[in-house]
Amino acid sequence: METATTLTGLLQAVAEKFPTRRAISVAGKLDLTHSHLNQLVESAANHLISAGIKPNDVVALTFPNTVEYVILFLAVIRVRATAAPLNAAYTSEEFEFYLSDSESKLLLTPLEGNEPAQAAATKLKIQLGSASLIKTTEEEETKFAFSISLNKPESESDLNSVNSVNSISELINEPSDVALFLHTSGTTSRPKGVPLSQHNLVSSVRNIESVYRLNESDSTVIVLPLFHVHGLIAGLLSSLGAGGAVALPSAGRFSASTFWKDMIQYNATWYTAVPTIHQIILDRHLNSPEPVYPRLRFIRSCSASLAPVILGRLEEAFGAPVLEAYAMTEATHLMSSNPLPQDGPHKAGSVGKPVGQEMAILDESGRVLENEVNGEVCIRGENVTKGYKNNVEANTAAFLFGWFHTGDIGYFDSDGYLHLVGRIKELINRGGEKISPIEVDAVLLSHPDVAQAVAFGVPDQKYGEEIHCAIIPREGTNIDEAEVLRFCKKNLTSFKVPKKVFITDSLPKTATGKILRRLVAEHFVSQV
Repeated sequence: METATTLTGLLQAVAEKFPTRRAISVAGKLDLTHSHLNQLVESAANHLISAGIKPNDVVALTFPNTVEYVILFLAVIRVRATAAPLNAAYTSEEFEFYLSDSESKLLLTPLEGNEPAQAAATKLKIQLGSASLIKTTEEEETKFAFSISLNKPESESDLNSVNSVNSISELINEPSDVALFLHTSGTTSRPKGVPLSQHNLVSSVRNIESVYRLNESDSTVIVLPLFHVHGLIAGLLSSLGAGGAVALPSAGRFSASTFWKDMIQYNATWYTAVPTIHQIILDRHLNSPEPVYPRLRFIRSCSASLAPVILGRLEEAFGAPVLEAYAMTEATHLMSSNPLPQDGPHKAGSVGKPVGQEMAILDESGRVLENEVNGEVCIRGENVTKGYKNNVEANTAAFLFGWFHTGDIGYFDSDGYLHLVGRIKELINRGGEKISPIEVDAVLLSHPDVAQAVAFGVPDQKYGEEIHCAIIPREGTNIDEAEVLRFCKKNLTSFKVPKKVFITDSLPKTATGKILRRLVAEHFVSQV
């Protein structure tokens, strides 16, 4: 299995090595082994070939977290096409942007469809298809067949041209095949298209497996959407690539009420989530604890900064090490992580050490900076995208000095652990003093009555920028602005203390649970 140079090849090797081990379950509904999953992927791939899908074609998929989606995603990359997963909650305008930007040839949806997506595809004359898994026999073993039905758009698209390949057995996957096309989460600007190859995917999966020592006896419950790298690569593909198992919640998305029941039923050994979901899981534990919690090897946090106080509460509640990691779409997810206890200490407030790639802190002239000095976090490695799609300007800036520039400011401590200070564009410049919003968030969240908090910069005539914050109080508490300010003055240098506190019951978040400071700032500033 060491020799696989593509993700598809790795998963085929896993199906041969662990044919009868469970690969994927839909909670309470079905279980598929690695070999059964592989058969279904091959069968769906043949459907795609007969539908006219050719290498390099882009196939958009918009699904909840279902087994159909997993099979289709793997089938699309198996036929050397590019999968472009899209959030099912997008508006028709958003679908139109993403479908045209990715140059999709086919849009696949669940049987029940997705009206905004289908409207956008029809407008762009993109072929539509829907897919479902069908139970075929009710004997000893449940067999599943895969069905894909296609509607032809008015203009006969080039999908109808004869496919020179008749069967999947004629197709060999190449490391350079672009397998996945995603957009950056666009924290500061218009989303950029990121092509990721089979080689990027298999490299990242190997990095994730190595740092967390994932193997065939591991099992997890997927809580994050599979249209993004965190859930897709760290949750799903790394588990499958290690011969391990995943369970999808029956609702097709995260549900706090079924989470631990599913974790226990499927003997989960770990889970990965964003801080907002960890907080939901913690709040539920405080309000209605489970009678028993499974013994986990570790809990992983990524995609946004995890305040040390939340990390401490998670470890205390669930008795497992909480390992914070650092990742981005352009790196096919993982860049650095805190290690498992057997491999070294894990530090609250740090995102750990680089995993399977080079990482350096550079100044603006490309000089590598020493420990404890802030600069831009830059990376090089097999997991890094070759560049944004059709975006010469962004690529020139992103790959200066032969390194990929993350846009994050951070520093290495004397143990070689990375500490992030914030996005370059999110640092608050108050009269020349640079303030890390992450540091202010962590202080706000350490107040016992604060459930969620976010600090952000707002334009200011005197200082250029001033610092404000928004908080969601913990249920049953009545914390006010005066108390927040008193607490901040006690725990922060005076220039870092927010000048205004908004108390609210919700914060604008992205589909992946990230709180975007830009959106929060726009939301509250417009109210003033």
